[in-house]
Amino acid sequence: MAQPNVDFTCKFPTVEQCESSGREDQTVVSDMDGTLLIGRNAFPYFALVAFEAGGVLRLLFLLLVAPIAGVLYYFISESAGIQVLIFATFSGLKVSEIESVSKAVLPKFYSSDLHPETWRVFSSCGKRIVLTANPRIMVEAFLKDYLDADIVLGTEIGTFNGRATGFVKGPGVLVGQQKAAALQMALKSSSSAPDIGIGDRKTDFPFMKLCKESYLVLPAKNGLEPVSRDKLPKPIVFHDGRLVQKPYPLTAVLIILWIPVGFLLACLRIAAGSLLPMPIVYYAFRALGVRVTVKGNPPPPVQKSTGQTGVLFICSHRTLLDPIFLSTALGRPIAAVTYSISRLSEIISPIKTVRLNRDRIKDAEMIKQLLKEGDLAICPEGTTCREPFLLRFSSMFAELTDELVPVAMTNRMSMFHGTTARGWKGMDPFYFFMNPSPAYEVTFLNKLPKDLTCGAGKSSHDVANYIQRMIASTLSYECTGFTRKDKYKALAGNDGSVVEKKPKVAAAKNIMGC
Repeated sequence: MAQPNVDFTCKFPTVEQCESSGREDQTVVSDMDGTLLIGRNAFPYFALVAFEAGGVLRLLFLLLVAPIAGVLYYFISESAGIQVLIFATFSGLKVSEIESVSKAVLPKFYSSDLHPETWRVFSSCGKRIVLTANPRIMVEAFLKDYLDADIVLGTEIGTFNGRATGFVKGPGVLVGQQKAAALQMALKSSSSAPDIGIGDRKTDFPFMKLCKESYLVLPAKNGLEPVSRDKLPKPIVFHDGRLVQKPYPLTAVLIILWIPVGFLLACLRIAAGSLLPMPIVYYAFRALGVRVTVKGNPPPPVQKSTGQTGVLFICSHRTLLDPIFLSTALGRPIAAVTYSISRLSEIISPIKTVRLNRDRIKDAEMIKQLLKEGDLAICPEGTTCREPFLLRFSSMFAELTDELVPVAMTNRMSMFHGTTARGWKGMDPFYFFMNPSPAYEVTFLNKLPKDLTCGAGKSSHDVANYIQRMIASTLSYECTGFTRKDKYKALAGNDGSVVEKKPKVAAAKNIMGC
């Protein structure tokens, strides 16, 4: 909710006046919404939890209750308004689902709203403490894993049999004096007061007065830019969830209203791609609002009468629809090998899909056989990545043929992501096509010269790394050493084969230059 209770008559200097050098041995205490984050409105983050952990009906319930929360917040108390939001969002949800969303979904959105001046001070201190009225279960993963916070003190939610009750534990919502009391309790073994306190509203003053220095964060002016991606303490390579945009109330209303329309539109688009001849799918997609941009010079189809084996298209992996849009760009169906795909996706696919066995010898023989039958597409990353990164390329493909054509695939979605690690993959194509105007860009790079292939004596790893760098350079992406297993351990708590309940947060230590 927005913060109405900022007292501009106080004597605290602004955070811009805080000197950040020489603070390595000092302790900083900061509020979250409106302080560490630019945004003062926590509703979008509650809405993300509601939608990703509870579904569209839960999001609708939260929207209906939000006006009541606003009235209580402004006319009764901040605590009462937040309690209503907590009840509407969390009641009945599995704690494990809330934790999963907090670790796999929220960090991406929180990191895009980091206040530059507060972060300048916060990051300069050796010990970092965050006080927030938000539920601790919602914010702790982001603050500790990505901002290196040492202590996170937030509102504790009640639970019963592994589910949230929607009520809060004592001492209640952490606002005003409760924040000061929680800070004193957390530091009771310390002989000195915290060095710096940073807040943005009157209810932060009690804990700010406990600190040696206190600074106020004024409401952000229009145009204040959050901390840029390249200056984040840890890059967020993996994230999950279906929503592309932060769901402010109006956005959330539009999403709810669009879903039934978008689903029908997605069915129509999928039917067009599955039932129409591939040479006209491009035009059908265009008529239905799906933009396909083709760049580069695609190779001509192989003439089977010559006995020549097919071309192996090496694609970057954005969604499971990559081979379909490759086929759309070529105007002919191209078979694809996949690591995992739902049965529903196989049924509606307009191209031949062949599952890999994860047995190197068997998979190599199968791919060789497929290449004898014609052209083939493969995504050597083994899994999708949404961010501007390329995962490590498996090198097996380089050993099987010297007819290699790199293809840089990228896409744009405005409402829904067409990938998931935690949810049912069978809905991935539907979510992609539910976007009002989704777009794919297919860039054909030059065929790999013979002297750079394994046939010329190059190692398969060198060939794979070279193609990875080619595609990354074309897309202005960054190469990484992350693998499929790293992604699924980060987002779903498993290796991508066996679904477990509890996710683990990715350690972003594997980033390396191209």
